[in-house]
Amino acid sequence: MGAEKTKAFGTIAADAPLNEMNIQRREVTSKDIEIEILYCGVCHSDLHTARNDWGGTIYPVVPGHEIVGRVTKIGNEVTKLKVGDLAGVGCLVDSCRECNSCEHDLEQYCLNGFTGTYNGADKHLGIQTYGGYSEKVVVDEHFVLKVPANLDLSAVAPLLCAGITTWSPLRHWNVGKDSKVAVVGLGGLGHMAIKLAKGLGAEVTLFSRTPGKTKDAKELGADEVVISTDAEQMKSVQGKFDLIIDTVPYVHDINPYVSTLNISGTLVLVGYLGELDPMLNTVPMIMGRKTVAGSVIGGIAETQEMLDFCGKHNIVSEVEIINIQDINIAYERMLKSDVRYRFVIDMASLKK
Repeated sequence: MGAEKTKAFGTIAADAPLNEMNIQRREVTSKDIEIEILYCGVCHSDLHTARNDWGGTIYPVVPGHEIVGRVTKIGNEVTKLKVGDLAGVGCLVDSCRECNSCEHDLEQYCLNGFTGTYNGADKHLGIQTYGGYSEKVVVDEHFVLKVPANLDLSAVAPLLCAGITTWSPLRHWNVGKDSKVAVVGLGGLGHMAIKLAKGLGAEVTLFSRTPGKTKDAKELGADEVVISTDAEQMKSVQGKFDLIIDTVPYVHDINPYVSTLNISGTLVLVGYLGELDPMLNTVPMIMGRKTVAGSVIGGIAETQEMLDFCGKHNIVSEVEIINIQDINIAYERMLKSDVRYRFVIDMASLKK
C-alpha cells in the first residue's frame, strides 16, 4: 500500500502545543474516496485526545472528526460520490462490518471496535489514523457522507459530531411533534439538541444554572428556560419531560433532572464520560419507570438521515471560524466555554 505525504496540524506529546507537521495518507484504493478538507470542526474530544486526558493517545496525533470537503479522487469501484461532489466524514472511518451492530447500521457500537477518524488503527498502512486538521483525507466510501449543497459548509462541519450525537437519541426515543424535550447545558452539543428537537416538532426546554443564557436559548428555538438552581422553577416542571438530553461534559448531580421526567421518561447522557457523583437516587426511577441512559454518535445511515433533515430544514451549527494557526488559543478558550457555540477551522489557512 502506497502512501503520500500530507500537511497537517498535530502534536507530538500531551504537554506540547499543536504545530504544523507532515503525515502519511494512503493512496486511493478501489473503494476509497479522497477529500480535500475545506472545514473541520473543533470538538472537546480533540482536546482530550491531544492532551491524553482519557489515556491511550498515540503520538503524533492529528485531531479532527467534523470534516467537510470536496471529492478530489475516487477508486474505480466507488459509486456513492463523484469527483467534485461535497462530502463529509464524522467520527469513524471503518468498522468490522460483520457483527450484529454493523449489520443493523450501528457501526458506532461495532462489537469488534470501530476505527476512529483519528487515534484509531489504519489497517491499510499499519499506523494510527489521522484526523481532519489536515489538507486531505482518504476514507472508504461506506463511511463518507453526502453533504447538502444548500447549507453553509463551515456550519455543516459540527453536524458530523455535535449534530449526530444529539440527533441519535432524539430519533432512538422517537421524538416528534407531541414530545416534551429538555436539554441540560447550552454549548456545542446543547445548542444542536435544541435546534434538532425543535426541527422535529417537539416542545423544547433548556435547563440552565443561570438566567444569562435565556435569550440565546429562545433565539435557537427553545420554548422555555428553567433555572435549575431555582427550587420553585424546578418544582413547576416535575414529571413533565419525555426525554432529557444531558450535554454537560463534567461531573454534576443528575438527580434533580430525573424528577422532572414523565412516567417512562428517559434522561440520556451524551456529554460526560465517567462515574456519576453524587450517587443516583433510584426512588423516582422505580416509582415512575424512569430511565437514565447513555448514547454516543450515530451510525452512517443515521448520520446521513440527519444531514438530509438539516438540508431540508436549513439547520446548521452556530460557529466561529478560525485559522489553524490559532488552534491552541481556541483550545484554551474552549476550556472556558468561550465560544458560541463551535469553533470551525478554515483549512485554507493550512496553505498559508
